[in-house]
Amino acid sequence: MSNQSKPIRLIVGLGNPGSKYEATRHNAGFWFVDEIARQQGVLFRSESKFFGEVCRVNFDGNQVWLLKPTTFMNRSGQSVAALAKFYKIPVTEILVAHDELDIPVGDARWKKGGGHGGHNGLRDITSHLGKEFWRLRLGVGHPGDKNKVIDYVLSNPSKDDHIEINRAIDAALESVDLIVAGESQKAMNQLHSKR
Repeated sequence: MSNQSKPIRLIVGLGNPGSKYEATRHNAGFWFVDEIARQQGVLFRSESKFFGEVCRVNFDGNQVWLLKPTTFMNRSGQSVAALAKFYKIPVTEILVAHDELDIPVGDARWKKGGGHGGHNGLRDITSHLGKEFWRLRLGVGHPGDKNKVIDYVLSNPSKDDHIEINRAIDAALESVDLIVAGESQKAMNQLHSKR
């Protein structure tokens, strides 16, 4: 049973709304859920009661909500908690895709639980729901200076870095169906073997 986890019913992509932020590193989570929606041929719609944009997708018969909070990053938990509470989705059945400073550009890793690592989106979700949600950590690299982190995540990656981040997203998409089905160990093995 240790290789099995609860199926995922909600996938959240973290980012900031608006064209000003669309191509910034901090929006890597948005890019991930946008690609799921694109592959499944569904469109996001604005849903004010969830403080975000939502759509539903199907993974081998598993109905999954996709959510892009439009609250700005530091209030992401308001949006995630609203949808999770409305549809009675436990925290262990939520996956949050986000940019990650502490792993290299082009790397992607599945992770269950843990701290927020200074990420304001994760910090706010944790304050609303606790920390036992799944994460997809999309590596964007680190500027090397803590004082430059905010400018770094709110700026656009280089062309080469953007290609690498998209490659990581594609690799994660190849095993997202396993995570959704609760086959977390298989998903982690598949994604992490690509590093």
